[in-house]
Amino acid sequence: MIDIHCHILPGIDDGAADEQVALEMAKLAVSEGITKIVATPHHRNRHWDNPAPEVQQHVQRVNQLFKDHQIGLELLPGQEVRIFGEMADELETQDLMTVNSNNTYIMVEFPTHHVPRYAQQLFFELQVKGVTPVIVHPELNQELADRPNLLYAFINDGALSQVTAASLIGKNGRTAKKRARQFIIHNHSHFVASDAHNTTHRPFYMQKAFYELKKNYGKDLADLFKENAELLINGELVNREEPVEIKKKKILGFF
Repeated sequence: MIDIHCHILPGIDDGAADEQVALEMAKLAVSEGITKIVATPHHRNRHWDNPAPEVQQHVQRVNQLFKDHQIGLELLPGQEVRIFGEMADELETQDLMTVNSNNTYIMVEFPTHHVPRYAQQLFFELQVKGVTPVIVHPELNQELADRPNLLYAFINDGALSQVTAASLIGKNGRTAKKRARQFIIHNHSHFVASDAHNTTHRPFYMQKAFYELKKNYGKDLADLFKENAELLINGELVNREEPVEIKKKKILGFF
C-alpha cells in the first residue's frame, strides 16, 4: 500500500517532532501494510516553508535512517502546498515539488475556511503546463463542506482530490465523514491517504479506511484507489470516472 500524504519528516512542520517519532511512525506504517510514503511537508503555509531541494535532502536522510534501523519503508519526495496565486509561474523555479518529482501531479491545500476565487483559473494554468492539481482533504474545508458541488466543478475541469483516512472512518467528525463518503460516491475523490502527523492523535488509519471502502463500496473500488496511488507516484494517468453533481435532498417537497 502507498500513502501519498504524510508528515513523517522530522522537525520541519507540525508532523513528526524528531527522528524518534519518525521511526515510530515508520514502524506503525509498516504494520498497516504501507510500503511507500510520499513525504508531504507543508509549504508556503503561514508557519512553514519547505522548498523542494530541502525536502529532497530530508527524504534522503530519513530513508537512510530507516535502512539503518532495518525498517522496510521507502519515502518519496513531495509537498503539501498551500494554494497561492503564482503557483503556475513558480513551477519553473526549484521551489515547488511535484509528487515524487514526476512533474505531473502536485498536492494543493486550500485554507481551512474558504476556497480562493482564483483557484479555478490557477488550476487551469497548472494543467496547461502539464501539472494536475490534487486537492488534499477537501472534506475538511468549510466552503467545500457547505458547497460540495464546488469540488465537482474543479474535478469536472480536470483536477483530482484525496480524502483523509481519518475522515472516512469518522475521526474528523460527522460532517467530514459525510462529505468524504459523498465525494467518493460521486466520483469527486480518487485517493485515500493518511495525512498522518504522529502515532497518537493523528496516526495512519489506512487499514481501517480501506476496510470501510471495501465494505461500503466493494473490493473493486478499494483496489482502484490503491492502484491510483501507484499511478500517481509514477506520473501516470490516474483512474477516474465522470464526476456527478451532489443533489440536495428534498424537504416536504421543496429543495
